Amino acid sequence: MTTNIKPKEATAIINSLIGGVVPKIGVSHIAVGRNDEVNAFISALDDVKQGHSIMKFWIGDFGSGKSFMLHLLNTVALKQKFVVANADFTPENRLYSNDGKAVLLYSAIMNNLAIQTKPEGGALPVLLQKWIESVLMKVAKDNKLALTEVANEQNIALVEAEIMVTINALSDVGAFDFGSVIIKYFKGVIDNDDNLKKYALKWLKGEYKTKTEAKAELGVREIINDHNYYDMLKNFCKLFTSIGYSGLMINLDEAINLYKIQNSATREKNYEKILTIYNDCLQGKVENLFFNIAGTKDFLENERRGLFSYNALKTRLETNRFETSEIRDFAQPVIKLRPLSHNEIYVLLKNLQVIFDQNYQVKSDIEDQDIKNFMEEIYNKPGAQEFLTPRQVTRDFLNILNILRQNSNLDKQKLFQDINILDERQDNDLSYLDNIEEL
Repeated sequence: MTTNIKPKEATAIINSLIGGVVPKIGVSHIAVGRNDEVNAFISALDDVKQGHSIMKFWIGDFGSGKSFMLHLLNTVALKQKFVVANADFTPENRLYSNDGKAVLLYSAIMNNLAIQTKPEGGALPVLLQKWIESVLMKVAKDNKLALTEVANEQNIALVEAEIMVTINALSDVGAFDFGSVIIKYFKGVIDNDDNLKKYALKWLKGEYKTKTEAKAELGVREIINDHNYYDMLKNFCKLFTSIGYSGLMINLDEAINLYKIQNSATREKNYEKILTIYNDCLQGKVENLFFNIAGTKDFLENERRGLFSYNALKTRLETNRFETSEIRDFAQPVIKLRPLSHNEIYVLLKNLQVIFDQNYQVKSDIEDQDIKNFMEEIYNKPGAQEFLTPRQVTRDFLNILNILRQNSNLDKQKLFQDINILDERQDNDLSYLDNIEEL
């Protein structure tokens, strides 16, 4: 039974699940049936802490818990002192493009950077401040200065030189402009120049559209774009580890949007980018980086449009042939999320009732037998076996709790009987795409 839940977490859980989305905080209070996956993930985190890099693919049907799993991984990684970021693939966000769609994905990642003290994102300024403080301490030590004297005007040149030396040591690509922009941010801090800090953050987050604009506001020659954003992610990963973080973990959800790309050449280029990142991680070309990508079985296995249409990925991502539903291999790159059992769903609903009661400061008129009756009704509905997902079960359960909270005279059993099973996958039925002529 869940305990010690904060009011903010309870509200986030209830509101998010009723809205059909995963809460950004508090997911550990409703985590059931994923112990094996989490334990394997913790082991992988230990490897990344030691300097390795890893790429995992979390595969499951719509509503099966992929997004929930990524948020649960976030919670675990934050406690292990990782910097984490979530972003969704959309029709406008992808890994490869020539028209700004890739750098939009990068910008989403940078805007969503989170650390344990800022788990909801927006942590880039905090991380930059910590890194600059570490540089100031080094300058003070190397030059036998008091820490309070380092930022004095006569010592600024020492700090700027140290920033560039440190960035050059950390960066493989784009070090000069990367370092120059961080120096601008540093000047914005010591001069209390909010505009300069804003411009520097804008550059670091890949939000400049033209070099002309960046030169006018910051005096730098280059910008982060579709072709260099991955190098910048690697630079930031090194920067974060240099100030004591365990590594950088990036979660990319809704990968079905790569599958939906109509142009086969563009889709293949995106898969090629996945292959590049995968190879970099496994061949030791990048350190302390953990990529997670969540998608459906079609995204992975469809041989016309999915990852398996790209043979180099298919050979790397095929399931261990010795794995069965009972014998799992969580060390392989692809983790297929099995459906939660009825017992696990029951535990989840019990936990949600406790959280619901804490959130609204009520005592729900729902007994254990009522939960069993609810489950019996919903799982015996026409279409349940084919279409019912944990997302719909939890949403319907919480909606009923809300109705009963405000209308205590209603018949619970009648509400259970009135539930209809919806095909939530209908809008995401992509079988028709296989027959569309490539553009």
